[in-house]
Amino acid sequence: MKIRWLGHAAFAIESNGLRIITDPYTPEDLDFPPVTESADIVIRSSADDRGHCNAEMIAGNPVVVTATEIVEKGANVRGLSIKAIAAKESLIHKERPLDNAMYRFELEGIQVCHMGDVGNRLTDNQVEALSGTDVLIAPVGGPPTIDLDDLQDAISQIRPHMIIPMHFGVPGCKVRMFPVTVFTSRFPASLVRWTDAVEVSVSREDLPAEQVVVLKPSVLEKSVRPDASRVGQAV
Repeated sequence: MKIRWLGHAAFAIESNGLRIITDPYTPEDLDFPPVTESADIVIRSSADDRGHCNAEMIAGNPVVVTATEIVEKGANVRGLSIKAIAAKESLIHKERPLDNAMYRFELEGIQVCHMGDVGNRLTDNQVEALSGTDVLIAPVGGPPTIDLDDLQDAISQIRPHMIIPMHFGVPGCKVRMFPVTVFTSRFPASLVRWTDAVEVSVSREDLPAEQVVVLKPSVLEKSVRPDASRVGQAV
């Protein structure tokens, strides 16, 4: 399985000829270029957040699955079983937090969970619904997404093998978020894998015991290893 970071919360995940794109953004909202890659399936955490729901941008006539709409029954699309876990955007930083949903699926025996635009501290039920996750794709830019103390607490309970940070401040993005170093500094340096690659290959046999893998977003030419001067900036 290959996981390619496109930018913000958008990833292209490919396995056995099936291509999935997650949470496609609206380019003008982030000042990112459009995603030009195609997909068989687009999964989005909601239908009303322009940073996460722009399925119209994705080529290839994909099937679009909106996580907030499948919380009760899940979905099976092109042989892929998708489960969604109801969540909210920030309960603190917005007067009317929007509905959102995390989602998970299995490819090549690997359980992948994308946390969408979650902003609430995870409840016991939400943590239980994410148990068994092997690869956790987590928003680490701070409020209005999940507070980093709350995220770290959830990770300690879910215990994924691999954590891939997303939704954090990178050069050129006009949305103000923490840089990834605010998150990675919470882990021993030996557990953080910095890479200049936009993509990571994952197999069941080679899953690490615990590792944070920091990718470059493929839509940007600049390095995503951020300057410490951006620490403390958030929406």
